Amino acid sequence: MANPVTPDFPAASASPARPRPGIWRRLVRRPLALIGLVIIAVTLLGAAFAPWLTAFGPDEQMFDGLTLSGEPLPPNTTFWLGTDLLGRDLLTRILYGARTSLFIGIIANGTALLIGTLVGVTAGYFRGWIGSALMRFTDLMMAFPALLLAICLAAVFQPSLWIVAMVIALVNWVQTARVMFTQTSSLTEREFIAAEKTLGASSARILLRHILPHLIPTIIVWGTLGISTTVLLEATLSYLGIGVQPPTPSWGNIIFENQTYFQAAPWLVFFPGVAILALALAFNLVGDALRDILDPTQRGRS
Repeated sequence: MANPVTPDFPAASASPARPRPGIWRRLVRRPLALIGLVIIAVTLLGAAFAPWLTAFGPDEQMFDGLTLSGEPLPPNTTFWLGTDLLGRDLLTRILYGARTSLFIGIIANGTALLIGTLVGVTAGYFRGWIGSALMRFTDLMMAFPALLLAICLAAVFQPSLWIVAMVIALVNWVQTARVMFTQTSSLTEREFIAAEKTLGASSARILLRHILPHLIPTIIVWGTLGISTTVLLEATLSYLGIGVQPPTPSWGNIIFENQTYFQAAPWLVFFPGVAILALALAFNLVGDALRDILDPTQRGRS
């Protein structure tokens, strides 16, 4: 009996799936995120290389830095952004002020992120009276206006660079704790966590091997977005006179020192104000892009 003839079909050319580009590559493909990254990079470079980018010191008062009538000089070829009421170069003070804003933004936001993650994950995983006590304390902290609480804390402690950073951290951790609590509570109900508990895995192993890795995208996004809030709050406290104290330059206290010359020398308020808004906007743009990349369910939401 003849073997049945099997028709010869051309083999389908199975092309391997193209790997998705990495987070960095997807980030730089977004125009708004790229603008934010450029602003952040310029600010970081300006802060890091401030002594080499300017020929003046941040507290150096130049004899030719004021007019004959004692008023600040407008922007010119010597002082590119003009001088302040004491004859100091405004560009130099803004560059050194970037160090203050970035230092407080990173330290304060990092501390707030650490506290919020610790409180939220602990409350979301253990639940019971521990979770209830931690979240009721979080609700109590959220009931106070952040700015008012920061003003009270800054008034109690002697203002300094580290004290301002810790004060801002103590008022900014509550939002992170709420988000981490919600995420951890949802993860705790998943089947793979129940399976790990059934197999006798310890709480430390579940938290470190399964809960925290799933929270990393949220931590990255909140860490980026939180820096903009921290920069704005630091500038507000310094403007009110209870933040970073002169002669340490800060964008907020630069505006505070020169606000009396707002009409006669508007550049003294305009340039540091633009620096504050640009840096806060840059971190917001990058944070929004990271949220869309790391969590596709949030894509398109504001």
